[in-house]
Amino acid sequence: MSKTVDILQGAEACAKGAMKAGLSYFAGYPITPSTEIAEMLSILLTKDKKIFMQMEDEIASIVSIIGASLAGAKSMTATSGPGFSLMQEGIGYACMTEAPIVICDVMRGGPSTGDPTKGSQGDVMQARWGTHGDHAMIVICPDSVEEMYYDTIKAFNLAEKYRNPVILLTDETITHMREKVEIDFNEKVELIERKKPVITADKPYLPYGTFDDDVSIIGNLGDGFGTSITGMTHREDGFQSPIPKIGEPLIKRLSRKIEKHSDELFELEIINPNAKTIIVTYGATSRTAKTIIAEGHDEIGLVRLKTLFPLSDNKLIQATKNAERVIVAEMNLGQIFMETKKALACTSTQVELLSKVGGALITPNEMLAFIQEGQS
Repeated sequence: MSKTVDILQGAEACAKGAMKAGLSYFAGYPITPSTEIAEMLSILLTKDKKIFMQMEDEIASIVSIIGASLAGAKSMTATSGPGFSLMQEGIGYACMTEAPIVICDVMRGGPSTGDPTKGSQGDVMQARWGTHGDHAMIVICPDSVEEMYYDTIKAFNLAEKYRNPVILLTDETITHMREKVEIDFNEKVELIERKKPVITADKPYLPYGTFDDDVSIIGNLGDGFGTSITGMTHREDGFQSPIPKIGEPLIKRLSRKIEKHSDELFELEIINPNAKTIIVTYGATSRTAKTIIAEGHDEIGLVRLKTLFPLSDNKLIQATKNAERVIVAEMNLGQIFMETKKALACTSTQVELLSKVGGALITPNEMLAFIQEGQS
């Protein structure tokens, strides 16, 4: 294995990771601070004789990649705040039709147009609950340029495995920053491919009635299976049905196929697990906590959420079991704080929020002052 030492931008690492994962179709609309991902993929995809489409808006982008996915392509889009809002109905459609897609949402300041040039972590709850109805969602969150590369590959694998949208939730800071990476771009990585149906004389083709661990085995459009696709509740043959006894098990399965794997999907990075004060954070904010610990504050621990959803209460409880004080640090008004507080409600651990909005990162001095103030 020969690793390349290079200086990469986060957006470039994401684009390279997507190509490594087998991306063959990208559709998107320019929006700061995600535009560089599209720009780089316009070069990489066309050079590889694959398809890049600049769409007229974000609604067209999301439905375009769903169509490409259902036809068998590994497909992706990239956007930010307002564009992510416009995509929500399409994301819900992908959940219902079980279309494996990847959405990279580069968080920026909001609400509304907000501040396109500054970072935020305000899309966390939208990533999980942005669409209407009940469904499960997989949301992963890198904290470095190098991790942008590997998490993009991971996002495609999870999308294919669970036939579900996967959101790569990053922010302006990680996407625009440049840092040293050591990556072997020629390394063979494990890629998960979606299963294809097998039809026999005594086994009719039922796209939403043949499962592998609750995940539908659906034929690609154009492969001759005659698959019916609808965003409405549907029977096992894919055709719409308004009957509650058909809709209820369908919706429960769409949630169950992911939620039952919460402990497996929920990944953490843990530093100083025996510390009495533990910072729970994610994305760019975790770099602040790592800086403090690296400067010699071994009395402080870190639980970084590499996966935001599905969130495993059990794993979060175990990761903070030695703490007397848990501080959730994030660049919003407490979106993961509420989830953490709920998860740790059965414990005696004190859970506090260190919040900052407006576009500026939480600095090491601010984080340290908050910790020390609570100890006085």
